[in-house]
Amino acid sequence: MEYTSLDGIPTPLSRIVQGTVMISSDDLTAAGSLLDVVYAQGGRTFDTAHGYGGGKCERALGAWIASRGVRDEVVILGKGAHPYKGRARVTPEDITSDLHESLDRMGVDVIDLYVLHRDNPEVPVGPIVEVLNQHQREGKIRQFGGSNWTTARIAEANTYAAEHDLNPFTVSSPNFSLAQQATPPWAGCISISGDAGASERAWYVEHEMPVFPWSSLAGGFFSGRFNRDNLDSFTQDFDQLVVTSYAFEQNFQRLDRVKAVGKRHEATIAQVALAFVLNQPMEIFPLVGCRTGAEFATNVQALDLELTTQELDWIDLQSDERPW
Repeated sequence: MEYTSLDGIPTPLSRIVQGTVMISSDDLTAAGSLLDVVYAQGGRTFDTAHGYGGGKCERALGAWIASRGVRDEVVILGKGAHPYKGRARVTPEDITSDLHESLDRMGVDVIDLYVLHRDNPEVPVGPIVEVLNQHQREGKIRQFGGSNWTTARIAEANTYAAEHDLNPFTVSSPNFSLAQQATPPWAGCISISGDAGASERAWYVEHEMPVFPWSSLAGGFFSGRFNRDNLDSFTQDFDQLVVTSYAFEQNFQRLDRVKAVGKRHEATIAQVALAFVLNQPMEIFPLVGCRTGAEFATNVQALDLELTTQELDWIDLQSDERPW
C-alpha cells in the first residue's frame, strides 16, 4: 500500500480507498471480517455516506472502528446532503442534520474528510461555505469538499471563501475511470472521464486538489464479467446501470486493449483499468467497492503497475499505434 499525507489530516491516507456500501449493521460479523482483511492489507481510508443503507453502513463502520480501537489509525471520508425523495438537500440545515446523524451513527467525534454528496447549483455557495467552516471550527470535520460538484462551482465556493477569510474546499470526488459514460447513471452525476472531462482534470492538476474518484472501475465494467455477448444476462439493478452507462462499443474496444496490456504485464483487467486511473497526473485516491479481501489485494497490486504514456493513450483510444 502507498500512503499520502494531506494538510489538516493527522493520519496518512491509503491511496486505495475502500467503500462501505456493501457492509451493514445487520451483519456486524461479516462487516468486521471484510474490514479486518482490508485493514490487514494496508487499507486505512474508508468511504461512507449518510445515505448508504439507510445508515446501516455508517453504523457498521463505526462498530468496527470502536471494537478494534483503530480510530487514530484510519481516515473517514463521509458524505452528506444527498437528495431524498426527490428533494434537493444542499442547504445549511440539511448539511448540519446529516453531519450530526453520521457522527452519532459511527460513534466518532470528527469526520476527517466531509464532502457534499451532491450539488444544487440553484443554491448560493455562500451559506454552504459558511456552514462547513462552522462545523470545521467546532472540530466536527477536518477538511471538506464536494462530490459531484463541477470545478466551476468549486472555484466559485473557494472564491467566496477567499473573499470572506474562510477555509475553502480542499478535496473533490467526481466520477472518473477509463470507461466513458454513454448516459449518466443518475441525474446530477459529474464525470471527468474522457475528452469531455479533460478541462476538469487539468483544473485539478493546476490547483493541486486531491481527487477521490468514485466508480474507478466503471461500476464493475472492468471486472471481467461484462462482454458484448452476455449483456442480457444482467438483471440486477446495479448491473443494469453498468450496462446502460458503459456497455457500448468504444468501451468494449477499451476493454479489449486492457486485456492485451494485462496479458503483456501479467495483470488482471481490473489492475490495468485501475492503473490507468492511478497513472494520471492528478493527486488521486480511487474509491473501490471490494466485497472480498482478494479483490482488495488485487487492487492494491495495481499501485505497482506503471503504464507508459503510449499504453495509456492506446487503451484510452487516443492512439491506434500498438505500444509494442
